[in-house]
Amino acid sequence: MVFLGTCMVLHVIRTEPSLHQPMFYFLAMLALTDLCVGLSTVHTVLGILWGVIQEISLDSCIAQSYFIHGLSFMESSVLLTMAFDRYIAICNPRRYSSILTNDKIMKIGVAILCRSSMLIPPVIIRLKFLNYCHPHILSHSFCLHQDLIRMACSNIRFNSIYGLALVISNLLLDAVLIIISYIMILHAVLAIASREERIKSLQTCVSHICAVLVFYIPIIGLTMVHRFGRHLSPWVHVLMGNVYILFPPLMNPIIYSIKTQQI
Repeated sequence: MVFLGTCMVLHVIRTEPSLHQPMFYFLAMLALTDLCVGLSTVHTVLGILWGVIQEISLDSCIAQSYFIHGLSFMESSVLLTMAFDRYIAICNPRRYSSILTNDKIMKIGVAILCRSSMLIPPVIIRLKFLNYCHPHILSHSFCLHQDLIRMACSNIRFNSIYGLALVISNLLLDAVLIIISYIMILHAVLAIASREERIKSLQTCVSHICAVLVFYIPIIGLTMVHRFGRHLSPWVHVLMGNVYILFPPLMNPIIYSIKTQQI
């Protein structure tokens, strides 16, 4: 369903000329990110569920953790860009098309790709040089950085500090900026005299708000389980891990298909 949903959204945006607008270009970036998340995890998730895979090599595990964390940062960046898009569309509609030109959208896409892929390598590469003496049992059906450093008996101070800095400078900062953008949007909408116009303006943001919640709630839940849930059943860790990986890519096509009239 993840593959069908994301591919369908990408196909509709590509083939329908009326959807060749900034809002839908950003939606295509979101769908492409979701598709890559599925491709980077499907072989281990299904392999474990079908009983085909029982173990994974360290190199494969490190590579998978790079893609999972990089794609999470990419999705967060795309959601922030979509909040910026909604802010311009509502607060400065007359200059919308002149601000978000195709050239600027391409530059934004390249910036998102660079931000998501170039900040992570230092902490991921270091995983290769750690000694792993604790039980080599992963908490999830895929590899995460925090899971790997939990098994290490080397000094993980750099990984812990740098990893926390990445989370703060990417996920947390993006969340704060999204909240600020919606505060400014709400302030602009409340200044509109017509009640119908206010409702119409807010309805254009519903899909994006749902996508933000669908992305951030599983991340917060998984973080809480890793931080405070060591005494919980392994089933809880597995469940939260699969929700974190599968829920946003599954729900985003459904949300945008239902709530976006053009699609």
